[in-house]
Amino acid sequence: MHRSFLLFLLLGIGTLAFGQYETRFEKSQGTQTPTYAEAMAFYARLAQDFPQIQLTAKGPTDSGYPLHLVLYSKNRTFDIGTLKSQGKAIYLINNAIHPGEPDGVDASQLLLRDMALHPERFPELDSVVVAIIPFYNIGGALNRNATTRTNQNGPEEYGFRGNARHYDLNRDFIKADTRNARSFAALFHELDPDLFVDTHVSNGADYQYVMTLDYAQQDKLGGPLGAFHQGTLLPFLYQHMKEAGYEATPYVNAWGDTPDKGFVQFPDWPRYSTGYAALFHTIGVMTETHMLKPYPQRVQATYAYLQGTLKALALHRKYLLKIRQETKEAVKSQGTFAVSWQVDKSKHSELEFKGYEAEYLPSQVSGLPRLHYNRAKPFTKMIPFYDKYLPLEVVERPEAYVIPQGWHHVIELLQLNQVQMTPLPQDTLLDVETYYIADYKTAARPYEGHYWHTSVTLRTERQKVPFRRGDWYIPANQWTNRYLIETLEPQGVDSFFKWNFFDSILQAKEGFSAYVFEDLAAELLSKSPELRQALAEKKKTDAAFAKSAEAQLQYIYEHSPHAEKEYLRYPVFRLRRK
Repeated sequence: MHRSFLLFLLLGIGTLAFGQYETRFEKSQGTQTPTYAEAMAFYARLAQDFPQIQLTAKGPTDSGYPLHLVLYSKNRTFDIGTLKSQGKAIYLINNAIHPGEPDGVDASQLLLRDMALHPERFPELDSVVVAIIPFYNIGGALNRNATTRTNQNGPEEYGFRGNARHYDLNRDFIKADTRNARSFAALFHELDPDLFVDTHVSNGADYQYVMTLDYAQQDKLGGPLGAFHQGTLLPFLYQHMKEAGYEATPYVNAWGDTPDKGFVQFPDWPRYSTGYAALFHTIGVMTETHMLKPYPQRVQATYAYLQGTLKALALHRKYLLKIRQETKEAVKSQGTFAVSWQVDKSKHSELEFKGYEAEYLPSQVSGLPRLHYNRAKPFTKMIPFYDKYLPLEVVERPEAYVIPQGWHHVIELLQLNQVQMTPLPQDTLLDVETYYIADYKTAARPYEGHYWHTSVTLRTERQKVPFRRGDWYIPANQWTNRYLIETLEPQGVDSFFKWNFFDSILQAKEGFSAYVFEDLAAELLSKSPELRQALAEKKKTDAAFAKSAEAQLQYIYEHSPHAEKEYLRYPVFRLRRK
């Protein structure tokens, strides 16, 4: 048995002598993880036996089982509003978003059990409330097997990556196709956590580290929160992990290459849990233990990280609560927002990296060269780490957005995410900024249930648009502005437009019969010298257009009163700030 694992068991279990709070992980000496039913029974027993622990069902999931939340509150108060008024910080841990990566499932059981039995070891609990989601992807946890994590070194059995509807839930936070994501959003806003951890296991390259960390880019998080994350929180956690015997490094995002050449910081877009959390000014980190390391080491490393985050939050609680509140206030009047980003390849940090030499050996399958990491040849070297991101698309914050009430599925998501809005009290004509979708590309294959749009270009017009009583007026002076703007601006990296929420505007609903429209087109040209001149100019500059009668009729139609005003017109309207 690994020496540190034996010590871990002795410290964790203490005087219990393998009693009623022993976990399946411990009983199996680190080779097994519990089933969903076993783990929930474990949490229920702790909640029954320890009054500082509460287990509650929070909302439905696609599996048919509810999403559960476990709270550890030392003063036995569980109302979040009351706890926040007392100055408590909220620490949220999310587990089993990918149930084949169960390290956090076991680490969280051990952590909660240890806090219950030995609160004297956790003085941080005087000022921090710990919130645990035991299983986020319950459907995947129920789909238990021993084969789908092909590259992973234990445990013996585990859950499946897809949920009950075959969604990867760590791509669903912004679009919320699943009941899981909608229940998470409600829970997240109830808690408004100050720090957030989502536990994972990596794939990809081989290297010496058991633990890697994936987190929001400093440039995107921005302001005091970005500075605190980069300058205080991460150094504390990296040092804590090193002292715990599990030195960590940034998530090794080296797909298609070997990490010794350097790699780019993983882009933490809002589709992911930590990117979603950042929209609401919560610092989030994904723990990514290495798939090839023994399972006991991976659970230990996750436990160490969870404990380190608890320590960091208690230590910096007052300052973090202060800058989160200041950020929420500042974003209400922030003038411009970056809605998409690109890595800055002209700049990089120097990262000390501990890896293994990469070799290319003859494949026993194909006979061709195959990649092999030689663990007999470890190295430590400085490598470039591209962790600087530049804004790609920047938009000016409007005074407000106006959305017709028919787009109820968008309105429901905005309301779920605490965006405040009011219905127009009467029919009204508003002078608004209107987007038209000038061009876009669509993926040839589906991605998480959608044919994702990219390379979106817009044309903007000022128009007087009639709105009806009950259409939604959404002021852009809210603490949720980042979520509001990044979802509603079509060029946003994870905007609702890119996720196909508005695809019905991309198809014209009316048209014309050419043999009938010919006479009307001629009449339109005779009455409009401007249109006639524009048509002539286009024929001069576009040879294919000049040879196509159909294209010319279509051009006249599109520039006539007969054209659909809704076609390609983005149905989210902007009121400009004065």
